[in-house]
Formats: sequence, structure tokens, C-alpha cells
Amino acid sequence: MDKQIFGIGGDFFPPQWKRPLLREHLLSLSSAARPKVCYVGTATGDAAHNTVEFYREFGRHDCETAHLSLYSPPQKDIRSFILRNDIIYVGGGSTKNLMALWNEWGFAEIMREAWEAGLVLSGTSAGSICWFDDCITDSIPEGLTALKCTGLLKGSNSTHYGSHPDRPTTYRELIRTGEVSPGISTDDGCALHYIGDDLHEIVTQDPDARAYRVERVGDDYRESPLEARYLG
Repeated sequence: MDKQIFGIGGDFFPPQWKRPLLREHLLSLSSAARPKVCYVGTATGDAAHNTVEFYREFGRHDCETAHLSLYSPPQKDIRSFILRNDIIYVGGGSTKNLMALWNEWGFAEIMREAWEAGLVLSGTSAGSICWFDDCITDSIPEGLTALKCTGLLKGSNSTHYGSHPDRPTTYRELIRTGEVSPGISTDDGCALHYIGDDLHEIVTQDPDARAYRVERVGDDYRESPLEARYLG
């Protein structure tokens, strides 16, 4: 089965009046007739209101839902709990806290096994950047910093690119100085779909959402817009 990752730049739960195009597309990536979707809310400390939002929003679709809390695990064998699903959706929040807990629990390796077994790994914000070698994060107060992540995908990722004015400047600078790997940035409403190790497609639920490749060139950086398909 193909290894797939679907990383969303932000705004995955649009207003009720707006069709959730990215969510529909994510569900279509599974070969299951009625996909089993598991929410992992580590990045917000498994905040109850985020879990409720997940069940409410995914309940609008023809899928089965569950969630995994590392603060209160449903069973001792969390590996089998994860592997019974078709799609893993990781919510946003503190990427630094997410990585600390995942490393402590050996959860990053469980995610790798799920990925290699054909489960679709996905997530928004922290749930997108966590799949790459490294990222920039606002987990630490007073600025954006570099952070090592799971390394399932090569390079880096920066989310909320168009909605947070300091992110483009910091991402470019950290790539220019070599503190962060070259990578791809995504606006809110924009998602990266990887098949295996390769970027397969960029899709958006907002016609103005964009993604950019940011590279180090000598002592400077180069930023190039990437082609994206609007799902509307």
C-alpha cells in the first residue's frame, strides 16, 4: 500500500456554511469505503474542546471516529489501537510538547509503522510540520525557533505562512543560515499530499491559498511559488 501524508497549513475546520473541501479530500485518500479516523490531540494537551470539535466536524462525514490521548490512553497497547484505523489526524498546538511526549512514548516510531502499513497520516499546523525533518515553531514564547521533528519526510515545513507576518521572514532567515532544512511553506487552507517520499500534489480549499518552496542559495535564500489545485 502507498505511504501517504496529508499536511494542512491551517484552517482545516472552516465555518459551518463553508464546504470543508480539504476534509472531504483527506477522506477520499483512504481506500476504505467508510474510513476509520483517529484524532491525536497531543499538541494541545488533549484539550477536551478540541476533541469535541473533531467529533462534531468529522461526524458530518461518512466515517468512523476515535481519538487517542497519551495523557489518558484507552489501553496499554497503543500500537494496535492506532493500526486499526485508516487515517490518523493530528491536531495543532505546541509542536515542542508534541515531540517531547511522542519521543517519550515511542509514538513517533508507531507513526512510522502506521505510515509504512498504508495508513494516511495527516494533520494541521503542528500536525503537518511534525512529519518533516524539522520546522519552525512558536511553542517557545518570544519568537519562532527551529525544532527537530519525526523525519518521516525530508526537509522542513512552515504553516500559517500568509496569516502570520513573522513566519515568512523567520523561515527564510533560518533556511538561509542553515538552522532549518530547505522546505515548503503553506498558507491556511492549503495542503501538501505526499505519496511515499515525494510531493504528489498541493490542494487548496481557498482559491487564494498558496505554497512556496524555500531553498538556500549560497548565503541567501530563494522562494518559489508552487502550483496548487483548488478543490472548489
